[in-house]
Amino acid sequence: MRNRRLEKDARYLGLIGKFVSNGCIVYEIREDHGIESGTDLFVSVGGDGTFLSSAAIVGDSGIPVLGINLGRLGFLSENTPDGVVEEILAGKFTVEERTLLKASFADDSDEALKRLCPYALNEITVHRAGPAMLGVDVCIDGSPLPTYWADGLLVATSSGSTAYSLSVGGPIVMPESKVLIVSPIAPHNLNVRPLVVPDGSKISLALRARDEKVFFTIDNRSIEVSTGLKMEISTARFPLRRVRLAGSNFIKALTTKLFWGEDIRNGR
Repeated sequence: MRNRRLEKDARYLGLIGKFVSNGCIVYEIREDHGIESGTDLFVSVGGDGTFLSSAAIVGDSGIPVLGINLGRLGFLSENTPDGVVEEILAGKFTVEERTLLKASFADDSDEALKRLCPYALNEITVHRAGPAMLGVDVCIDGSPLPTYWADGLLVATSSGSTAYSLSVGGPIVMPESKVLIVSPIAPHNLNVRPLVVPDGSKISLALRARDEKVFFTIDNRSIEVSTGLKMEISTARFPLRRVRLAGSNFIKALTTKLFWGEDIRNGR
């Protein structure tokens, strides 16, 4: 899968040409053309947004996803086009399993909501749609937490710890860690902090707001829903299989992409 703006990008065309010249059968995923039987590898070309869309398409097929970065930052799509084809064909890669979130609802009659859901790789959020503050009642495995009064609330995987969760003050988590992160978005409580829970937890959310609608977001897909919506967030029964090339390193990505520890005393 690729970003449609890259149709004439020389890097993209060169990448496809290398696969084809090495005997690979390559086809594009479009709205009217899904995944073909016998597909061995799903290649996402673009940025992290494209990778998230790819994860939604792959679903529970088990097909591994390789991210090629032609965007700006690229944590999920961390690989540049140079040398990727050679490494894949030489077997210089591993396939890691990334946790997926699943959202389920007490009332599942909303067809638009069902089309949007249920799986997320990075995070699921609820966010106020109007000026009124949002109250979020959270239960972890049936145990209630104090109500969060905030712009919204986010539940993220370890993969999503460097995405929206990072922006709202959540912890950075190694991708292989089996945890979920619960973080308020712009909280009005001075004594609340992000909470890390085991990835086997069942997280229930109920909303309080004067506005009739709130925004519900699942990765890079969003919809307005009723404030009365009640949901449960848990891990999916299957992971996303992500291709990691030899030499890929999460700590290295933090230092080179997010400038982790950048300090004149540390040198380069």
